[in-house]
Amino acid sequence: MKVLVVGNGAREHAITWKLAQSPKIKELFTAPGNAGTARIAQNLDIAANDIKSLGKAAQQKNIDLVVVGPEVPLAEGIVDHLESIGIPAFGASKLAAEIESSKVFSKALMQKYNIPCAKSVSFADYAQAKEYVQKQKLPIVIKADGLAAGKGVVVALKMEEALAALTEFMQDKKLGAAANQVLVEEFLPGREMSYFAFSDGINVLPMVSACDYKRVNDGDKGPNTGGMGSYSPPVFDSPALQKLAMDTIMVPTIKAMAQEGRQYRSVLYGGLMMNKGKASVVEFNARFGDPETQVILPRLKTDLLDIIIATVKGKLSQIKIEVSEEACVGVVMASGGYPGNYKTGLPISGLLDIDSDVMVFHAGTKIGAAPWEVLTNGGRVLTVVAMGKTIAEAREKAYNNVSRIHFDGCHYRKDIALFKS
Repeated sequence: MKVLVVGNGAREHAITWKLAQSPKIKELFTAPGNAGTARIAQNLDIAANDIKSLGKAAQQKNIDLVVVGPEVPLAEGIVDHLESIGIPAFGASKLAAEIESSKVFSKALMQKYNIPCAKSVSFADYAQAKEYVQKQKLPIVIKADGLAAGKGVVVALKMEEALAALTEFMQDKKLGAAANQVLVEEFLPGREMSYFAFSDGINVLPMVSACDYKRVNDGDKGPNTGGMGSYSPPVFDSPALQKLAMDTIMVPTIKAMAQEGRQYRSVLYGGLMMNKGKASVVEFNARFGDPETQVILPRLKTDLLDIIIATVKGKLSQIKIEVSEEACVGVVMASGGYPGNYKTGLPISGLLDIDSDVMVFHAGTKIGAAPWEVLTNGGRVLTVVAMGKTIAEAREKAYNNVSRIHFDGCHYRKDIALFKS
């Protein structure tokens, strides 16, 4: 088969890396890709949200399957477009992707079908939202309705933080149209995990879960980012917890989407809060997570292409997912200043000094002028990933290799998968 992976992040590099292991693949393409995907696939210079150009390229190159990574093209209907021109695609349809692209829709769906989630109220009017917030107990959560690259959620511990978030979102338009509506939610205590399941619209097949670190600095300090690292499996994971997540959240959600005429055929990512034997939804994403994909795909033993084809063709009941018992830890290396302003075009050294069993998934990178020269080209630059018999072993191996890579201003969290004994 000829397969095209859409996107240019470490998630897409990990997907491309995993697909490259399938004996069924003849040619692999990525669009636009990065310096990492260029080593294992052919990069096409087409933006991930340039849907028509991607469709034309897929036709010209006789692509058999397109795998969509990022949320923006999904929300803009890339899967619908590709299918309309006869190209099978793995990803949520535009209607199904609203489970992520509109938090107001997602919350209404959960409330209608009694799927456990935080209590919340949505607002399109700033004055009404402000009046409501001032009457609530703290902490409280303020969320933008639309896509905001991981920066549309504020957990406010103080009233001034909540009101500042409302002002930035609704009056200053810091997130543009994404915050035309906001949700004000109760704070859910507990331990959060990222739960993944494949669905062909009817059948639901669980994948491994993971935990990620969203804030930029150690100790969960500083602003939210797209994710600074992750590990799998969660330290608090158990078969009972997995069954709880499937029975009370993932399966009912897929059934609810079908009831609403939004058949869900893709991977569904549930950000779940676990507390006192109960699971509640923090949010849904209509795709693989980033940085979680970088630690769940290395654990996957089953051919990813087989799972994807079964998902697209409605045949997931014929698939059995096998995963490694080993743990996996990923550490994100970011540009100085991220998630604020940062420089690009800086040379990266040490990429050839990495252990053979350690993976380095590229995100914000591009190929330089000299052979094997790699330059920074984004906020999150690399995810260094290692496996081990225990989380501690995988963590030590990951950080040992992180220390060998350098670029000016590089920063990373030192506490990914670090637990007090």
